[in-house]
Amino acid sequence: MSFFKKITNQFPKDRPTQIVLGALLLFGVVVGFFGFRMVRSVVASNQTFALPGDPVLQPETSAGSESGVLPIFEDIPAASLPAPETWDGISRVNILLMGLDYRDWEAGETPRTDTMMLLTYDPLSKSAGMISIPRDLWVPIPGFDYNKINTAYYLGEVYNLPGGGPGLAMKTVEELLGVPIQYYAQVDFQAFVDFIDHIGGVKLTLEEPMKLDRRGPNNTVTIEPGLYTLPGEYALAYVRTRTTEGGDFDRAMRQQKFIMAVRDRILEFDMMPKLVANSGRIYNDISAGINTNLSINEVIKLAWSVMDINRDNITTEVISNLYTTMAESEDGLDILRPVPDKIRLLRDDVFGEGDILGPVAEGEMREIIAEEGARVSVRNASSHAGLAARTADWLREQGFNVVEEANAEYTIFSQIYVYNGTPYALKYFAEAAGITSLNIYYYDDVDLGFDLIFILGDDWANNNPMP
Repeated sequence: MSFFKKITNQFPKDRPTQIVLGALLLFGVVVGFFGFRMVRSVVASNQTFALPGDPVLQPETSAGSESGVLPIFEDIPAASLPAPETWDGISRVNILLMGLDYRDWEAGETPRTDTMMLLTYDPLSKSAGMISIPRDLWVPIPGFDYNKINTAYYLGEVYNLPGGGPGLAMKTVEELLGVPIQYYAQVDFQAFVDFIDHIGGVKLTLEEPMKLDRRGPNNTVTIEPGLYTLPGEYALAYVRTRTTEGGDFDRAMRQQKFIMAVRDRILEFDMMPKLVANSGRIYNDISAGINTNLSINEVIKLAWSVMDINRDNITTEVISNLYTTMAESEDGLDILRPVPDKIRLLRDDVFGEGDILGPVAEGEMREIIAEEGARVSVRNASSHAGLAARTADWLREQGFNVVEEANAEYTIFSQIYVYNGTPYALKYFAEAAGITSLNIYYYDDVDLGFDLIFILGDDWANNNPMP
């Protein structure tokens, strides 16, 4: 069931403005992230823009040709519109945005993901960020073997796992980055196009000639460098194309550039009140186009809060060739092997130096640890005999699955070796022992039967929370 169908079932029919407000706010934040869901009913848009020289766009002057008033909007007194209510939580919010592979859809097959981005919002610091994840990244899929990360959605759908494709995709990215993900969002192609047209297009500067392949036959055009206001179909082609030299990495950077342009467009013309005022008209176009697990109240509060973030407090990163190495899988696939330490530093750049996971939103920590089920090896590398056994007993009391107690070569400083992503266990050990990223090591090519190895140094022996 789509997001809009869910929310229209949750609220009385006499509250359409509030429902549509939430939908539009979600679009204002999410649509630019290009999380789209391909459905079999997608059709070519009948809406077109009368642009000089169409189908080849003409660049605008640096000053632009827009008056600042978009024809679809009516002047509605601000006092008559619903008052915004901002997010009132304290926990960091992470949203996985996904686009599905159009080629799979055309072939009638269960789709893989073509685009994945992680959006994060910290209400305490009023900051946000995004990380683009390449489709060919070689990672462990929970419950399966190593594979390209774009297969996680496919496997979740084919095997009808809890949460389906979105659920398994979220778990996979959680293990990759070591952060929990609470929400996901997908938007259809057609809803994407319609919304961009409703805000009068998105202004972008092209630095080099670009080939844009719009939907439908014989719709490919090349546009020259310059400043353009791209309507929906052109914007869709812009964020989809991978024909530039940098391929998928270039596309990820363009998508992030587009996100910021959508945000700027809405803020530049103070569109949000007018979008709400014209919500009925817009609702007819986009009502079936979003799939997400966000509730209507979360949509409204979160979107108002994110739209208010200062641009300087939004960090964007791409897991590019700087954080991966090119390789070939055993069955001959071209893959990207992640460099875990570098990806962790990139993640920290986006999430900041504070608490990566944020406060636990639901449930007791022991329940979360038990559910995560990390297999832990505890190894004494300190000068204190019996420390592994004592620490193992204490960890079991906290709910950990300690499967080994052993000794290791002496060290002053404690260490963590990570073999599978278990973010809450990693967080717990790192905080309890004061372990920094310099002493956390990641391995993705071996399976020793452990998810984590906790090496106990003299620092743990002399300062720990055990009674």
